[in-house]
Amino acid sequence: MTGAPVRVGVIGAGLMGREAAVAIARWPALADHPVRPRLEAVCDLDPGALAWFDRIEGVRLRTVDYHDLLADPDLDVIYIALPHHLHEQVYRDAADAGKDFLAEKPFGIDLAAAERIVAAVERAGVFVRCSSEMPFFPGALVATELVRSGAVGRVIEAHSSFLHSSDLNLDKPVNWKRRVATCGQIGVMGDLGMHAVHVPFRLGWAPGSVYAVLQDLVPERPDGHGGRAPCDTFDNATLHTRVQDAAGWFPLTFETKRIAVGEMNTWRLRVLGMDGGVEFSTRSPQIVRRFRVDTDGRQVWEEVQPGNRSAFATITGAIFEFGFADAILQMWAAFLAERAGALGDALGCVTPAEALASHRLFDAALRSHASGRSEPVPG
Repeated sequence: MTGAPVRVGVIGAGLMGREAAVAIARWPALADHPVRPRLEAVCDLDPGALAWFDRIEGVRLRTVDYHDLLADPDLDVIYIALPHHLHEQVYRDAADAGKDFLAEKPFGIDLAAAERIVAAVERAGVFVRCSSEMPFFPGALVATELVRSGAVGRVIEAHSSFLHSSDLNLDKPVNWKRRVATCGQIGVMGDLGMHAVHVPFRLGWAPGSVYAVLQDLVPERPDGHGGRAPCDTFDNATLHTRVQDAAGWFPLTFETKRIAVGEMNTWRLRVLGMDGGVEFSTRSPQIVRRFRVDTDGRQVWEEVQPGNRSAFATITGAIFEFGFADAILQMWAAFLAERAGALGDALGCVTPAEALASHRLFDAALRSHASGRSEPVPG
């Protein structure tokens, strides 16, 4: 396998840490890439989580102390997949140690934490990006490029959503994502919001104001020990924002929901303009819907099949369906290509500045929820 070697460590051996390990193991599926990552170290407090990495060839270090990874001179990149309340300390420590890293959303438990993290990253001069894999679906890339190209004309309205449904199960025990102390006051916006804002922010759409509808639908859940425990985070958030571009202003609606009836784990983008429109949903990953007006003035929604044509070509045939694991591989490919200065025109991962902008939006949404009015979003 060609490419310059990059040695990777993982802090947080839970679900996303394992997904990262599998993505790196699948690296030969990429037809060509400028780097060759190798997972060499993992940190977690849970011995069982660490033991899972016994199946990954090349892991030489397993530890319960993340400082061991930060002090390891042979590690080039760290992936940090921890609960929100741990972000600030570990991210700042990684930056101070001079380590490049891929962070998890939302880049700090609140706006103040995000500001301090970004300041530490800028001070250290390290390469840092934030995880958001759903926009790397081929259909999402096609839809994004149609909008970027100006094909829809002046934007009339846009919608960007991430709709999750596991919390429809009222018997699901409480976990850290359902507690303000560990997830943050922004709740579901911190959990899922980065997926929704990634593409709009990359298109240059900066909301100037927001009116937020935030819902705490399940105030308590089983505690896992026969009792009940409070759930004090917001389950669903709908943010109605106003965006100004060169042609004027338009409404941009963000939806982030953990209780989305009729959905499973759906990312969706819909943009309508004066010259056309486009819609893509991971619920129908093989279809991009494109709107146009034909020569007889009839309004037409047509289907485009993007196939398995991702930004970084793989050995997989174009007729085969793309999935979540493929999106994670593509996100990692984008992260490491950009770090190597070889991203080109491909979609990149969320930048620290974009992560900070998301916190400013979510903080304004909290203020809107409290006031019942539209609130300004600082630039």
